[in-house]
Amino acid sequence: MAPARIGIFGGTFDPIHVGHLVAAVNVRHALALDRVLMVVANQPWQKAGSRSITPAEDRLAMVEAAVGGVAGLEASRLEIDRGGPSYTADTVSEVAALHPEALLFCVVGADVAEELSTWERSEVIAELSTLVVVNRPGAPPPGQLEGWTVVEVVVPALEVSSTDLRARAADGRPLDYLVPDAAVHCIRARGLYAAGR
Repeated sequence: MAPARIGIFGGTFDPIHVGHLVAAVNVRHALALDRVLMVVANQPWQKAGSRSITPAEDRLAMVEAAVGGVAGLEASRLEIDRGGPSYTADTVSEVAALHPEALLFCVVGADVAEELSTWERSEVIAELSTLVVVNRPGAPPPGQLEGWTVVEVVVPALEVSSTDLRARAADGRPLDYLVPDAAVHCIRARGLYAAGR
């Protein structure tokens, strides 16, 4: 039996939006992945102190709502349950321990791929997984990353920004077609991003 092929797509997901889902389903299709774990960061270390982050359980609820019913996509609370700052190296190590026979694929955007040298214990990620760089049509392919196995997946270019979505929600502007319907309902039910919060 062929080993399981598992994608690890980490993020703050504050909020999750159609760009995230388009990337996830296209990577799953292009690489014939069995599952893509949408791993919700507990404390995203890159964003520490830069802005207020929505509580992790609320962000997880949005991801669960967004991926419910999407074949092969799963919300993951690994980093929330681990607590503290979220490091991809810890998450990849944990998934590798849980699924020792699986082939792991760490999914990042092209912008993030250029910053991998700044990541905590990036060599662990390189050793345990294939790096999947999600890129836009016509964008230059990722540069050489020494010590990494890299695969590029080109997905439709969607200009969606979580920063803009939070502002839209706070102003009462529509999120329709930018955020999955179920996640919009979750945002409204939990009163997330309301002005003054």
